[in-house]
Amino acid sequence: MLATTLPPFDTSARPQWQSALVILLAALVCLPWFDVELANTQPWSETKRLLAGLVRPQFAIDGLFTAIGYTLAVALQAVTAAALFGFLLANIYNWPGVTALMTVLRSVHEIFWALLILQVLGLSQLTGVLALAIPYAATFARVFAEILQETPSYPSRQIPGGNLSRFIFSTLPLAWPRLSTYFRYRLECALRASVVLGFVGLPTLGYLLEGYLKQGSYREVTALLMLFIGLVLVQRWWARGPVAWGLLLVSLWWLPPLAGVAWQPSLFGQLLKDFTPAPLRGEWSSDTLAQLWHWFVPLWSEQMLPGIANTLVLGQLALLLAGALALMWFPLVSPGCVPSLWTRRLGHGFLVVMRSLPEILLAFFGLIFFGPSLLPGVLALGLHNAAILAHLVGTYSGELNLRADAPTGWNCYFYELLPRLYGQFLSFTLYRWETILRETAILGMLGIPTLGFFIDSAFEDFRLDRAVLLIAASAVLNIVAERLAHWLRHRKTDKASQHRGRNPEGQPVAESGPGQVGGHGGSLPDLKWDDLRRASR
Repeated sequence: MLATTLPPFDTSARPQWQSALVILLAALVCLPWFDVELANTQPWSETKRLLAGLVRPQFAIDGLFTAIGYTLAVALQAVTAAALFGFLLANIYNWPGVTALMTVLRSVHEIFWALLILQVLGLSQLTGVLALAIPYAATFARVFAEILQETPSYPSRQIPGGNLSRFIFSTLPLAWPRLSTYFRYRLECALRASVVLGFVGLPTLGYLLEGYLKQGSYREVTALLMLFIGLVLVQRWWARGPVAWGLLLVSLWWLPPLAGVAWQPSLFGQLLKDFTPAPLRGEWSSDTLAQLWHWFVPLWSEQMLPGIANTLVLGQLALLLAGALALMWFPLVSPGCVPSLWTRRLGHGFLVVMRSLPEILLAFFGLIFFGPSLLPGVLALGLHNAAILAHLVGTYSGELNLRADAPTGWNCYFYELLPRLYGQFLSFTLYRWETILRETAILGMLGIPTLGFFIDSAFEDFRLDRAVLLIAASAVLNIVAERLAHWLRHRKTDKASQHRGRNPEGQPVAESGPGQVGGHGGSLPDLKWDDLRRASR
């Protein structure tokens, strides 16, 4: 009798704890392969030099202003070009083949695009711009398509004329605040990415940073980091309106996106030959397939398989660490937990510093303390992404309407904020999952044996055929992670939508129209465009 009166235990929270359980179990499965052996590095002398550099930064650096200008020019030109092409592609995003092409383009990390384009265009401004613009255009296309789809369509039906007129005078003005907000966010990402491009030879701030890191000149390293963090902090003033457009025009005049080498038709044929697996470059014979197999097997067993395994292990453990730290850090910027405005500003400053530090720099410091293993990579990606997640969740918590008699402090955290934010926290975390796997590529340049390490080694040995195959393996891995994260997000969202359409007894309620109150009890809407704006990279 009791079983017939109680509703089934099937709530909107079920997909949330199931998704969290998947992340936890995946990390636990990876633990046996986690290389955590600590080397006897004795880092105390290096630590003293590092602390001395933090206290006394040296700003007198040759070529500093040129490096800052180059960093800004690459970021501004790349993001502007990517936004234009992404906006055009967003309007045809659902055409057959377009979605798949965009997925492939953004699954290859910008550092790999730089290494590939470098073989054609050399060290030039155009190389940096294209390395960022290609994957960013695919990301813009995805996000802009989501924003345009979620823009209310009923106002456009009141405007006479064709589809183009309705789009220009109704859909575009409504979507413009979201489009411009995401553009500014992507510009911040491009600034960080342009710094990383310096590690492949482009004269950005990262080029100076790498040189001083190798020399152990931590006073200059501190100065460069302070300048870059300051550049990010003041972005809200220079990345808007006429100032941003003026900077873009100045960058085009000062550093036009031109190639570093003259294009020759024979170069294309040579590159095509270099990208082709070595056994297939000669004439076809009966032994060609056997030679191809003998070429592929060592590559698979010695590089591809270990690289994929280490990438997955590092990515899953970094994701778990990032999620755990984000849940502890987001109260620093949440009005419900920290009523003091100045205290929240200090929390924002801490999170800005943590997310502005490049992962490769955090991993470098980790290698000094712990020696060569996967641990520095897990810590670097975990700390960097935890700051991003904490900022996203903390900012989202400010949009919640708390009751006047709501609890404060820890009671507010556990009984008010966390239950209402956990679904959004999982959405942000799943977006970062696919990003973390892509970011493991950067850490390979420091010797951490992910796929990025073997790709970088292949480029250094001029074995472009191996490099292309390893990049393809990295892209497939990222696509699988993106599809899995997409399925988990939509499963959670669909279940929540299903339960918002039921009353407490489990019976369906009528859908709400424009201007009516829906059946979700006043809960916040699912801001998918905001998820993408904040959590994509």
